Amino acid sequence: MASSQAPSALEGWLTPRSLLRISVLVAVITIVLKMLAWWLTGSVGLLSDAMESFVNLAGATFALAMLTIAQRPADEDHPYGHYKAEYFSAGFEGLLIIGASLAILWVSVDRWLSPQPLQRLDWGLGLSLLSTVLNGALAWVMFRSARTYHSMALEGDARHLLTDVYTSVGVVLGLVLAQASGWWWLDPLAGVAVALNILWHGAVLLWRASQGLMDIALDPEQLAQIDAVLQAQTQAAQLQTGEHLVFDSLHTRQAGGHSFIDLHLHVPGEWTLAQAADWRQRTEAALMAAIPRVQARIELLPQGAATVLETEMGAIR
Repeated sequence: MASSQAPSALEGWLTPRSLLRISVLVAVITIVLKMLAWWLTGSVGLLSDAMESFVNLAGATFALAMLTIAQRPADEDHPYGHYKAEYFSAGFEGLLIIGASLAILWVSVDRWLSPQPLQRLDWGLGLSLLSTVLNGALAWVMFRSARTYHSMALEGDARHLLTDVYTSVGVVLGLVLAQASGWWWLDPLAGVAVALNILWHGAVLLWRASQGLMDIALDPEQLAQIDAVLQAQTQAAQLQTGEHLVFDSLHTRQAGGHSFIDLHLHVPGEWTLAQAADWRQRTEAALMAAIPRVQARIELLPQGAATVLETEMGAIR
C-alpha cells in the first residue's frame, strides 16, 4: 500500500485546523458587530443575521473538534484511520444551517405581519457590512484550502460563512430599500428570502456529507487521471518487456481529505514475484504522483486468474 503526503505549499495559517481556529475568532467578532447593529436599529433582518453568526460559531467549533479527530492516526479499532469524522462535521453544519433558516423564517414572518419603523440604520448597515467583508474574505481563503486538502469540514464551514455573506447582503439590501421607500415590510421580506436561500445551501451540504459517509467514489476528473496512469503503465510494460499488463476490479472511495484506490494487477504467469512487485511499485508511485493524498492497494494475480469475489459477482450478474 502506498500513500502520498499533503502538499507543503499551504502550511502555517492556511492549514484546515488553523483556518478553523480563525473562523471561530471571526465568528465571535461578527456576533458582537451584528448584535450591536440589531440593538441600534431594531431590524429583524439584522437580528436574523446575528442568529446566523451564532450558528457559525457553533459550526466552526464542532468542525475544529471533528477535524482534530480526523487527523488521528489509524489504530487497532480504526485501521483505516479517522478521516470520515469530517463528514460528521459537514452534516452538523448542514443541520445548523437548516435550523437557522427556519428560525429566521419564523421571526421574519412575525415581523412581516407587524412591520415597524427602524432607527439608526447608518450605524447598523455599516456594522453589518464590516462583518460581511470579514466573512467573505475568510470564506474565499477557506474554499481554496478546502480544494487543496480535500477537506469536507473546511468546505462545510466555508459554505456556512458564504451563506452568512448572502444573509448580510440580502438584509442590507432590504434595509436600504425599506428606508428609501418607507415600506418597512421589506425588512422581514429580505429575511424570508435569505432564509430560503440558506435553507437550500444547508440541504446541499447535508446531502454531500451523507454521500461521503456512504463511501462515495472519486470524482470523474480523478478517475480519468487514474485511467491515464494505468494506460501509461500498460504501454510502458509492453515496450520494456513485450508483455501485456491487465488492470481490473478498480474501486475508489473518498474519506475526508484522503483517497483510497483498490485494484487488481494481472501479470504473466511466468514472471517472478520480484518482477510483478516491481511493476506494482511503479504503478503505486505513478498513482501517488497523480492523485494527492492517495492510498493505493494493488493485488497481484496471474493473467487469467480471478478472485473468489469476482467469480461470485460474475455469477450473480
